[in-house]
Amino acid sequence: MKRSTLSAAAAVLGTSLVLSGCAGPGAEDGGGTGPTGDIAAMAIAKGESGANYTSPEVPVTDASYIVSTDNPFTAYNNVTADANNSYNTFALTKVLSGAHLLDGNNKVLLNKDVMESVDVISKTPQVVSWKIKEGVTWSDGEPWDCDDFHLAWLSQTGKIKNSQGKDIFTAAGTSGYELIGKLQCPTPLEVVATFEDTYPDYKSLFGMSTDLLPAHILEQGTGVADITKVSLTSDKATLNKVAEFWKTKWNGYDAALMPSSGPYKITAFEQNNSVTLERNERWQGMPGGPAKLVLRGISDQVAQAQALENGEVDVNSMAQPDANAAERLRGLRSQGVRFGAANGLGFEHLDLNFKNKWLSDQAVRKAFMQCVNREELTQKLIRPVLETAKPLGSLAFFQGEDGYTDNYAAYQGDAAAAKATLEAAGYTFGADGFATKGGEKVSLKISHTDIPRRKQTVQLIMSQCKPAGLEIIDNTDPNFLDTRVSQGDYDIALFAWSAAPFKSVQKSIYSTGGGQNWSGYANPKVDAAYIRASSELDEDAARRAYAEADKLMAEDNYSLPLYQLPNMWAWKGIDKVYFQSYNGALWNANEWIKTS
Repeated sequence: MKRSTLSAAAAVLGTSLVLSGCAGPGAEDGGGTGPTGDIAAMAIAKGESGANYTSPEVPVTDASYIVSTDNPFTAYNNVTADANNSYNTFALTKVLSGAHLLDGNNKVLLNKDVMESVDVISKTPQVVSWKIKEGVTWSDGEPWDCDDFHLAWLSQTGKIKNSQGKDIFTAAGTSGYELIGKLQCPTPLEVVATFEDTYPDYKSLFGMSTDLLPAHILEQGTGVADITKVSLTSDKATLNKVAEFWKTKWNGYDAALMPSSGPYKITAFEQNNSVTLERNERWQGMPGGPAKLVLRGISDQVAQAQALENGEVDVNSMAQPDANAAERLRGLRSQGVRFGAANGLGFEHLDLNFKNKWLSDQAVRKAFMQCVNREELTQKLIRPVLETAKPLGSLAFFQGEDGYTDNYAAYQGDAAAAKATLEAAGYTFGADGFATKGGEKVSLKISHTDIPRRKQTVQLIMSQCKPAGLEIIDNTDPNFLDTRVSQGDYDIALFAWSAAPFKSVQKSIYSTGGGQNWSGYANPKVDAAYIRASSELDEDAARRAYAEADKLMAEDNYSLPLYQLPNMWAWKGIDKVYFQSYNGALWNANEWIKTS
């Protein structure tokens, strides 16, 4: 799962979480020049046919579009623990190809621009074959082939440890890759993976999380002659050299180190501001319509709307819903601006750090969850964008999904109940009304990125929890998701998980020692449930195991889900724009056609 400032969704990813809950059917049309009610239809890519996608032929023009989103691009390698977030994916979706991709309804499609086939060739043991289309290259002319798949597996298997027992690659997630016991390259154009246990979400591997990076660049930078000869048991010096390059050399942008395997390539990068994509002339699929795409980070959603109104940008794409921005964009109908809103595959939540001296006490964790009024948060912050929004009662399922149970129904903003919980656990209350123990006041910081809605969330929680005796402090940090969250540097973390439609990646977040379990949470029963769920081909049995883990986590007061995040987007002068919940607005930018 990916943290998105939205996250960090699903999430989720080295490979990332499973959440189905299509955005399309719930889409709202805020008006514009086209026929109303057709926003949901824009979730279907022009190039998709059945379970396949092939880039369609569209008018190729010199058009250049500026697209705004909530935070800027930071890293070409988006599957390290430190870099992993949705805003990198939003830029890389047209730069790094993968075996499968998603349409706006989160339907998994075979990427026929680069793949011949992906087949399960044995069920016991599970063996999967990926066959690459002949002639696919990186933008520097080097082949896109089995070497790149091998590097993706090697870097995300999680089985290569240092002397402290930690993954030397520090991958954001290992789900699925850690189950591959053997990866072979019978030819440069075929990849054969033999799994040690059944893995039904194999389509999530090799590219869904933009994790197929250029192995030849790493070989050149490390002196490793052939990455496919590097195995889990290779000498430590070689493995450390490979890991160090993988972790450190693909941050920001360096043209010499960061070629493209998709229809667009990165040609410019302005730190903390924008990334520029231009057509990849070596792309063997149909060329994209626009000549240039500029993705700009603008953290204030109202400022994004104003930039669209003023003609400074052509598209707004907001993973962070904002009521004021939505109202402003809906008012631009007469200017030909179209507005869309739909439930996405990200959910806002509050993670409680078990390493914190106060939060290690379940009474404090429970009291905090009791005093937070999620209904008030949803009403004030989310319903003005999507009026059907409700508080979310699960970490594993969305409302409407089979298996969904509201495990957090008891937490309805009851400050008196929260105070009673603290009193029963031996806490007393000082003259200022705040809880104390051992002569020390209980004080908790909520850390988050610099997003207006998040600031409003914390302000509301501060007022909700003060009568319960909990001092809540706002800890705003624009770089929180880039650095601190993956280091567990917080009391309470406010962010969102953004997920591709594969549930098994939840395991890296909620299992003991998981690559994205930054709060030190551990429950052997939860671990066992996720092991069963992620290796179970029977959907009903898997669903029951996910539901079991979900219930146990609620009982432990580990993480408080707030609400499913609707995506917002608006545009002018383009025929068909849709915010794909996992990949952002650029997921089909190669298909865009200028209308005015």
